Amino acid sequence: MVRRARLRQVVDGFCFVFAGLAAVWLAILVVSDTWRLGWWGVPGLVVFWALLAYLVLPRLHRILTDVYVPDYFIGRTRTSDGLLGDPVNLALLGEEVVLHDVMTRSGWTRADDVSLRSSWGIVVSTLTRRSYPEAPVSPLFLFGKQQDFAYQQEVDGNAAKRHHVRFWRCPPGWLLPGGTRVDWLAAGTFDRAVGLSLFTLQVTHKIEADIDVERDHIVASVLAGAPEVSVHVLEDFSTGYHSRNGGGDSVHTDGDLPVIALPGPDGGPPAPAPVTSRVVELTAVGPREAASLDDDDRKRGAYELPDVEDDTAPLERISRPASIVLGVVTTFARAVAVGAVVGGLAILGPERIDALLREAGTGSFEIEPVGFRILLVIGALVAVTPAAVGLMVLRGVDWARLTVLLLGCLSILVQFVAWWGGHAQIVAGVALAVTALDILTLLALSGKPARQFSRQRRPRAPTTLGT
Repeated sequence: MVRRARLRQVVDGFCFVFAGLAAVWLAILVVSDTWRLGWWGVPGLVVFWALLAYLVLPRLHRILTDVYVPDYFIGRTRTSDGLLGDPVNLALLGEEVVLHDVMTRSGWTRADDVSLRSSWGIVVSTLTRRSYPEAPVSPLFLFGKQQDFAYQQEVDGNAAKRHHVRFWRCPPGWLLPGGTRVDWLAAGTFDRAVGLSLFTLQVTHKIEADIDVERDHIVASVLAGAPEVSVHVLEDFSTGYHSRNGGGDSVHTDGDLPVIALPGPDGGPPAPAPVTSRVVELTAVGPREAASLDDDDRKRGAYELPDVEDDTAPLERISRPASIVLGVVTTFARAVAVGAVVGGLAILGPERIDALLREAGTGSFEIEPVGFRILLVIGALVAVTPAAVGLMVLRGVDWARLTVLLLGCLSILVQFVAWWGGHAQIVAGVALAVTALDILTLLALSGKPARQFSRQRRPRAPTTLGT
């Protein structure tokens, strides 16, 4: 089982890197075609920027940050591209239901989840300067997962300016560096405008550099709206520093970490103040005594994602991500494009194709009728096979996803070799569309959300024994 998981990781890693390199090639094809068209190619520059900002640079960052950015808690969140995101500057003790109640009473509005509808809503509200109090916030990751939820306060009815804070539930038994136990961590910043990311060139919110001001604003608003809470400050939790977040915005902080203790669910007194775990001599506890410690007494000083799937881990359903749907859609679109080419060849026939090539002075097409039929059958299989397997990808079958990825890599490699050797010219049209769809499929299905969805363990249907 472990060997099979390792093999899947190798295939996934190869396809992940290959997709990034293929995206670079696609950007080169688009910009080359743009220069060929002259002024009519100006829209192609927009396409080139979109490819660079939303496909090429994010994938390159993802590849590099997987190497040099640690995947455990260092007091910083991470973007979906793997870059270091906003610093963690708040912690909380208490139940989720109480947290929602306190934030609502303190004048905060829960942000909508990111979806096509909410994303379009924030674009419209930003351009028209209309109010959108529940505007979504971009996903940031901590403990290997996206924020559980976020709250915000809109400023002057403009979604471009807002206070906002993301919340993550801490893993069971996890302790902050230094041994303090908390239930939630949060990252609060103030969006001051909309601009382009310094690292990816994507359209994003730009934040205020002094994140301590936003941290103190959140604490002050909670104390004003829910006087029953208490606040304890872990001074110098992290060294005060100047840095940049995932959008390239400057951030600086004094390193203090306020811990907000929420009241109990029944309105009782706040949770007890955080207590730093005592230092224990390792030699004082033998293997037998250590094994008898309760899980709550065990210290987890860092949180790292497992290298391979743990079949003993509890089942946690992951909903189908948009990347899976996108990958299947592009697979079907590619099947339609290739099918159109095969159908066109079948309608023309070998004689007509040969005549057209000779007339254009680009070569000839001499083939026996049997060979031509075999060529059409192969083309049909190339079009249909990935689409058929794509239905299984939609259901979360991992071997089907890997099959589509490997077929896509093979297709792109063949196209690249033909292009590099001067045997094929990939310009605007069906050829470029097929190449682009192959690369989009690779990018969508080799990403982390698609990988996690396809690899998740699913409960087996109970078997009934006849009597």
